[in-house]
Amino acid sequence: MTHSVEPFLPFALPEIGEEEIAEVVDALRSGWVTTGPKTKRFEQAFAEFLGQHGDDGQIECIAVNSATAGLHLALEAMGIGPGDEVITTTHTFTATAEVVRYLGADVVLVDIDPATLNIDPRLVEAAITPRTKAIIPVHYAGLAVDMLAILDIARRHGLRVLEDAAHALPTTLEKELIGTLGSDATVFSFYANKTMTTGEGGMLVTRNAALAKRARVMRLHGMNRDAFDRFTAKVPSWYYEIVAPGFKYNMTDIAAALGWHQLKRLPGFQQRRERIAQAYDAAFADLPLILPPRALPGDTHSWHLYVLRLADAAPLGRDEFIERMFAAGIGCSVHYIPLHQQPYWRDRYALTAERFPHSQKAYETTVSIPLYTAMQDADVARVIATVRAILGGA
Repeated sequence: MTHSVEPFLPFALPEIGEEEIAEVVDALRSGWVTTGPKTKRFEQAFAEFLGQHGDDGQIECIAVNSATAGLHLALEAMGIGPGDEVITTTHTFTATAEVVRYLGADVVLVDIDPATLNIDPRLVEAAITPRTKAIIPVHYAGLAVDMLAILDIARRHGLRVLEDAAHALPTTLEKELIGTLGSDATVFSFYANKTMTTGEGGMLVTRNAALAKRARVMRLHGMNRDAFDRFTAKVPSWYYEIVAPGFKYNMTDIAAALGWHQLKRLPGFQQRRERIAQAYDAAFADLPLILPPRALPGDTHSWHLYVLRLADAAPLGRDEFIERMFAAGIGCSVHYIPLHQQPYWRDRYALTAERFPHSQKAYETTVSIPLYTAMQDADVARVIATVRAILGGA
């Protein structure tokens, strides 16, 4: 096999512009490098962004240093603890589930819908026990979960709903942005490869004022006033009270400086991702592949990931496909090695692949190919030509 002499095309790259760089420099020069005015401005801008599509203006946004932190804070504020069960999908990154274990509760994993690769609501309902307290649906790759079904199940069984929307900005369901639905809370990710980035970071979104208040306190050591409040309020700047054993989950102004400008660019980012996905769809339609499911008519797919599934008629397996893509200088990934395959989850809950046939099949056949806004048209064409050559397309 001959190796490509072209530059390596990575699986993902962020798109950082001069405005973001200037804003970060401004943060550094201001002296506010931890949680301060830029973080508050970013939270307000994010609430306004969601509020444009929501039913009311009661959305509260809490900036954190990772989506994992946001999920942990939300579950803690919901009172999840030892003896409780939380249902989520096996087809996700471990962060979705590990936060449940942080609180001493147990994770109950269910399989996915084979068409959407999202959590199957029917299996969620079947998994409910007297110990069940919450459901964490994951909007896989940027396609909305059937939240109407999930919320109906939660309402009938008295359960909390925490949306893992790490992939789902700006995904919509029935023309409403994820983050504005009837869930107790939603958490977005701004990790380096997401649809917008703060390097590391996330946002916890809720309309529940009590949940938001608890999360804000627990975000910074259980302190009832953060540094910005203490140095800008009229009460003594040195005084604070510890009201709970909290965490260290605050976002810095350096990160928020990035996020504020990235959020402005998000609609354009989504349009570019959509165009790349459409180009892939058109180019791969005649190949032995199952293409990613599209959003329902009128709705938006964030296209965080473009996930191909090799059909049974494909001339090679997934692992060889990835090897050949890498040999051609193109990075790929797999989303995900499901939790039932991971030693900790498998061993703790005695999980077997047979219990999750759809996730297992997806794991064995899926590959995520490059899709990011910094890709040039020539990069997209190169990916298309390589996939077609590997799979025998003319």
